Formats: sequence, C-alpha cells, structure tokens
Amino acid sequence: MRRLLAVHETAEEEIVHPRARRELGDRHDIVEARLEEEHEAKTVLAELEDLDIDSKKFTEQLSELRDAVLDHAEHEEQEEFSKLRQDLSDDELERLTRTVKLAESIAPTRPHAGVESRVANLVAGPFAAMMDRARDAILGYS
Repeated sequence: MRRLLAVHETAEEEIVHPRARRELGDRHDIVEARLEEEHEAKTVLAELEDLDIDSKKFTEQLSELRDAVLDHAEHEEQEEFSKLRQDLSDDELERLTRTVKLAESIAPTRPHAGVESRVANLVAGPFAAMMDRARDAILGYS
C-alpha cells in the first residue's frame, strides 16, 4: 500500500496536477487542496511504518488514512480529472496517461512529506527513488 500510494501520488504531483493547474485557470486552490491532502497522506504513511501493526493506534490511523484517500480520490475525480477529460483531446489524454505511467516507473517508493510540487519531485525525486529502491531491494520488497 505504501509503495502504491507513494508512486501514484508522485506521478500526479509531477504530471497531472501541473496540467490540471493550467486547465483550471485561476482555480489554483483546487490543486493546492489536493497537494495538501497528499502531504497529509505521506505524513500518515510514514507514521504507520513506525507503529506495531497489531496496535490500536495503527488500526485507527490506517482507517483514517483509508477515509482520507477515498475523499482525496473523489475530489480529484470531480474537480481535476473531469476538467481534464472535458478540455483535452483523446490523444492528449492518452499521452498524459503514458507520461503518468512512465513517472510511476521511476518514482520513489516511500512517502516523502514536503515533496509535493513538480519542481521538488524533479529535484529530490531521482535521489529519493534511488535510495527507496535500494532500501526495498535490501529488505526484500519488490
């Protein structure tokens, strides 16, 4: 779960949110709200890694994270993705999808709270991804 969310959110931060920001015009608050949600999710994911999975706190935080991720996805679908589907051609959407998949293939596999902008991801992301993937290999994660 950690890996899936970290990779997915990084790709959105690098590719989808900047494009949505351009398409939304002066509604930058929509993208900013999604970035704040992603920051919070990364923070919780990092905290979860330090908790005993059998603890009550782990279960509570995981439940809260689940609810926050579902709310986040709903906001993205309604406020960002619908605008992109409306404004972009099928070819543009296909290119966007391919670019997101490429970004996911090289994204960090762990949450890095504070790295939510495109620039921050492009500067810190390659090093973070290298370190994350090395750590994953050493620990036997795929």
